[in-house]
Amino acid sequence: MEKMQKHSLNEIGQVNLNVKNVEEAICFYRDTLGLTLLFSVENMAFFDCNGIRLMLSKPEKELFDHPGSVIYFKAEDLLGTYEQFRKDGVTFTSKPHMVTDMGQYELWMAFFKDVDGNVLALMSEISK
Repeated sequence: MEKMQKHSLNEIGQVNLNVKNVEEAICFYRDTLGLTLLFSVENMAFFDCNGIRLMLSKPEKELFDHPGSVIYFKAEDLLGTYEQFRKDGVTFTSKPHMVTDMGQYELWMAFFKDVDGNVLALMSEISK
């Protein structure tokens, strides 16, 4: 009897966030956060996040109409990015703060909201 090969997942190809107004969301993610817009269609927009596609869309069915997951964006200069985004009108729910000491680095985060109230985060691994 042959053993079945076990399948596993190890790479994110696309993340979806629900939005109410696609055009307004495009402006926020492209112009304020600086993400690269790949393309947009009627009720969807797709951005490149270093090889991972971020899809912003109006929910097509009630089944999909729910709050999104937190997306953690890596930021090399967490404090500089935080200050720039604040100046650009981004609403932060927390200031940059250390989450944990990992020994060789500290993990820092700052949480904010997009135009639809989705919670997002900046994260940075700061070497000691």
